[in-house]
Amino acid sequence: MEIVSGSGNWRLTVRREAAGVTILRAATCDARAVLPERLSGLPVTALASHALAPGWQAEGEELLVTCGASPDADWDNRALRELTLPPSLTAVGDYALMNCRSLETLRLRDRVERWGAAVLMNCRSLNTLRLTRAGAQGDALAYFADELPWELDAAIEDAAGGTVLRLIFPEYRENYEENCPAHHFDYTISGAGYPYHHSFRNKRLDLRTYDELWPGFLGMEHETESAVRLAFWRLRYPAELSPRAEERYLTYLRAHAGEAAAWLAGERDVSHLAFLLQAAPPEGAELSAACDLARRAGNTGALALLLEGRRGAAPRGLDKCFDL
Repeated sequence: MEIVSGSGNWRLTVRREAAGVTILRAATCDARAVLPERLSGLPVTALASHALAPGWQAEGEELLVTCGASPDADWDNRALRELTLPPSLTAVGDYALMNCRSLETLRLRDRVERWGAAVLMNCRSLNTLRLTRAGAQGDALAYFADELPWELDAAIEDAAGGTVLRLIFPEYRENYEENCPAHHFDYTISGAGYPYHHSFRNKRLDLRTYDELWPGFLGMEHETESAVRLAFWRLRYPAELSPRAEERYLTYLRAHAGEAAAWLAGERDVSHLAFLLQAAPPEGAELSAACDLARRAGNTGALALLLEGRRGAAPRGLDKCFDL
């Protein structure tokens, strides 16, 4: 087994090809891991079927990438919570991430040309997607929105890492119930998120369609927290946002500014909280409640902003004047 130094820890089984390296098996003991972009001087271009599935074995050239992992570490991907795929990747095989049950966040570049079947099977914790887009829109966002029926937080970033768009795809549930007298299963959909997960045309996101779903979403069963996040992120990163849609989102956010402040009080990026205080400032009692949350979370940056907002919202009292 060849051993190479790296910024993370991976046990890899690979196959060298003319176009690059295919990873047949990748196992890590890290909770946050980045798959190498190049191996043996070649770009990593493909993940084979079952490549990261816990317990999977494959035959091929073996490599150990390490930055000093403990000898007692478990190399089975079961603790993997955040994964960054190489930007050179163009193909992902069937069941590539199957049973990565702890995986919560996936980062990749929007250039994968082929997605296999059931890549995300049993990835029940995966709810955050960070997608880098350097050129035209690819298929990745449509693929993940279709595969994951629960709430998905998807951010589109430029090549420099700046966020240009952030979207919430709310949860929905598909149910099959056995209808014994009729000898068939009844299929139903519950939750308001189904249209959002399918607001694509030819696998490309249609933001106009996405925004037009908002009135219907509010008219169905939905979670307030999800609606607050959806409205906030569309206003925070208003790509292709029409004036009518902007007013709808802003009206809702102003009516739920307290919930938004409570949510953002725990976020470490205080620029989002600053945007809320400017666009939809909460009332005094709501600001005080958010201050308490930020204080308990140890978020001093958010607390400072909230205290400043509370000071500006407090009544000034009577102006004193003196006659001499």
